[in-house]
Amino acid sequence: MTAVRANGRAYPVPNDTSTVVCVDGLDPAYLDDAFERRLVPRLAELAEGGAMALGRAQLPSFTNPNNMSIVTGVAPEGHGVPGNYFLAPDGDQVMLDDPRWLRAPSIHSAMHASGVPVLCVTTKDKLRRLLAAGGVPAVSAERAEEQTLDGLGPLADLVGRPAPGIYEWDCSHWALELGLALAERLGTRLLYVSLTDSVQHAEGPGGPTSDRYLRALDKVIGRYLEAGHRLALVADHGMNAKTRPDGTPNVRYLGDILAKAEVRSARVILPITDPYVAHHAALGSACWVHLEVEERGRAFEVLGAIDGVEEVLERDRAARELSLPADRIGDLVVLADRDTVLGSADGRHDLSALRGPLRSHGGRHEQTVPMLFSERPDVAGRELLAAGATNADVHAILLGAA
Repeated sequence: MTAVRANGRAYPVPNDTSTVVCVDGLDPAYLDDAFERRLVPRLAELAEGGAMALGRAQLPSFTNPNNMSIVTGVAPEGHGVPGNYFLAPDGDQVMLDDPRWLRAPSIHSAMHASGVPVLCVTTKDKLRRLLAAGGVPAVSAERAEEQTLDGLGPLADLVGRPAPGIYEWDCSHWALELGLALAERLGTRLLYVSLTDSVQHAEGPGGPTSDRYLRALDKVIGRYLEAGHRLALVADHGMNAKTRPDGTPNVRYLGDILAKAEVRSARVILPITDPYVAHHAALGSACWVHLEVEERGRAFEVLGAIDGVEEVLERDRAARELSLPADRIGDLVVLADRDTVLGSADGRHDLSALRGPLRSHGGRHEQTVPMLFSERPDVAGRELLAAGATNADVHAILLGAA
């Protein structure tokens, strides 16, 4: 067996350990700053000796849709996860963290079914069940004390130190160390490691914790290279400050605005919502709005006139232009500008939980992401990068399936 098919592509089975790392929230500005100040020599080595390019994340530029695109190789319209939440036909707001919602198998599950040793390690536990779909071995740093694989014992023993808390600056590095240790013991041929963006939510490029995070990331990536991993790094989304000049959060509460305009049937769904409220207080730059048919035109006008709202798309157009599953988005899809986030109603968001000035993502302005490879891609991969690859193409480029 030389290749495994998944979602329309034939992925060559790696002869060595091939690893994709999703560096959550790694806006290109972090790397630009770090390269200029020579903070990250091993990442600079990738950029200079392998390949580096700017690619595009999926919209909305949130964590779950983009992680699923990275591991399936298809856009959200294919895998069925456009955000963390959607409004089910029965009217319930449902979290898309169960594998039953997936509409496409992952590359890892296809490899696993063919007998190739695979592994997924995520920092945030919210991704673990999705990554484990199809029987893929998957663990998380967040719940490492409760998990094990193949009788290896407590996962923390493999790293040599307890797992940091999910909001600690080095939780992502611990997940990377765990992935490295497990891959060696399990003979893993295709490894996926997904990090967390708590540092990027709390601090921009050049901040002391950001610098500390990037230096440590550089060192652990160096360990992967020294262990012989063929490596690709990609972000799931970028990150921007979403604040007013005085530093307070720059929020538009769409539910309140629509209610004031007497649009009474509106139901605002925030697909960034997840358990990690200290990251973003459930405030992002994209949302769904569900409405009765007779109020959609009025809502379209009201939303389009809001300062800070960049685009309002009707369902069919949004599904077509943004490659989204039409049945899991709103009647209207709203995208904010670079500096603005969208909320449901004042009082429903706990801004006191934020760990600094609000920084978030979700719109077009967080769609540009870096891609770095330890080896120069083949001709097809280079052509794909030059033409504007998305993060859904990263496995194909790394494995030579482009």
